[in-house]
Amino acid sequence: MVKNIIAGVVGIIVAVGIIWAIESLGHRFYPPPAGLDFADAEAMRVYVNTLPLGALLFVPAAWFIGTLGGTFVACRIGTASRQVFALAVGGLVLAATVVNLVMIPHPMWFSVLGVAAVLVGAWLGAIFGGRRDSTG
Repeated sequence: MVKNIIAGVVGIIVAVGIIWAIESLGHRFYPPPAGLDFADAEAMRVYVNTLPLGALLFVPAAWFIGTLGGTFVACRIGTASRQVFALAVGGLVLAATVVNLVMIPHPMWFSVLGVAAVLVGAWLGAIFGGRRDSTG
């Protein structure tokens, strides 16, 4: 039980770390304007509407790769069912994604892609991270 809790926590840490790294890389390529107030919903809406496609795509890519990586790691460390780790890691990233989408207005296609990226990332992370049967 403890090993599975540790696996879930490590998976979440890995997911958040990967997401942070990729989103930080995106900000290096597409830096936000100086003085942008991230707490101002209207300013964020205007900012998001001016972003090029490449800048927008960094975010769902980060959510996908982070969720995949975190779920994979949790599945490799833990002994519980891989669906447990997909739900734990994927569920937390999905909750954070939904909060982000509610707080910062995005185009509809971005919201759909972002949610799908997290779901597919959790699913693939569980598939690739699942332990192989020693007989096969």
